[in-house]
Amino acid sequence: MSGLWAGVRGGRGARLKVLLAAFALVLASGCATTNGSDPRDPLEGFNRSMYAFNDAFDEAIGKPVASAYKSTLPEPVRGWVRNFFANIGDLFIGLNNLLQGKPADSVNDWARFAFNTIFGVFGINDIASEMGLEKHNEDFGQTFGRWGSPSGAYLVWPLAGPSTVRDSAGGLLDLYFDPVRRHQPDDARLFAGLLRAVNQRADLLDASRILEEAALDKYLFQRDAFLQRRRGLIHDGNPPRESPSSRERMNPRLQAEPGAPAADRLFEEPAAAGAAVAEQAHSYEPRLPANYEAVVAASRVRR
Repeated sequence: MSGLWAGVRGGRGARLKVLLAAFALVLASGCATTNGSDPRDPLEGFNRSMYAFNDAFDEAIGKPVASAYKSTLPEPVRGWVRNFFANIGDLFIGLNNLLQGKPADSVNDWARFAFNTIFGVFGINDIASEMGLEKHNEDFGQTFGRWGSPSGAYLVWPLAGPSTVRDSAGGLLDLYFDPVRRHQPDDARLFAGLLRAVNQRADLLDASRILEEAALDKYLFQRDAFLQRRRGLIHDGNPPRESPSSRERMNPRLQAEPGAPAADRLFEEPAAAGAAVAEQAHSYEPRLPANYEAVVAASRVRR
């Protein structure tokens, strides 16, 4: 692990200066808000300040540590770490599927946990996927959305990254029930939490490079991608049709003809991505590259 610690120590003074500059920006902006063109983001001034701080933190600490971690541990070991934490998550994914009225999916999730824990050596091997048991993505924010709770204003939290009022409330429950956060003793809990965060950030290093190439305004790119992604998750990939957003009404060029290529609307898919553009139809929201979920995740230092 010497490479990891070297990545943490290297350039410490320069990184601290970057973080202090980011804090100064946040303090200078205070809780300033701007009434931007998008009604989903009434706190844009504050959110942009938080985004700038998170970006500086990631450049100073997140990326260097994740890069050192990735270069130190081979992919099979990182895969075991990834699977171990994903297996723990299946417990509460199952709970949220049950609360959303999807009992068959919840049984699937708990069966995944049982098979992977018993036959996958405490979850480090994903035996359940090989058996055909699908991995789901559910949380309390999605559950509130399925119950009819509106998303509320878009928010960017320090370190946690993009969210909404509804997802922030759901995130508190996710955090409260998180088995890693509740684990004892304290040293083991801290180590597990850091290991999970660093492993996730290492998995997204390539996505962060795509973001640099894809977006003229990274803040807008990630905001629109996050909100569209969350809406798709709540409706299991089939969100109801929406009326045009205020930003699109003011700029008719953002409204594509039915069936027209999405890439020429807001963002072009970089050549490195090599993926199709996000799914057409179902929504008038700005359509984004198919890899946008990973790009949005790359902006976050996970809890």
